[in-house]
Amino acid sequence: MLPPFIIEQIRRREEEARRRREDRDRPRLEVPPDIYRPAPEAPQDNEQVERGIVILDLG
Repeated sequence: MLPPFIIEQIRRREEEARRRREDRDRPRLEVPPDIYRPAPEAPQDNEQVERGIVILDLG
């Protein structure tokens, strides 16, 4: 019979291996690292700002 601490260590390693397998099989979406760029500074009141809209037709 193995000592209890060895049995516990084996159980932990088996759980970690199972968790890694599940993580590997799960679909994953990777986000580009530059997505969280700081927002551009707001223009001063005396500057002209060109405004408009963009329509995207996804259908």
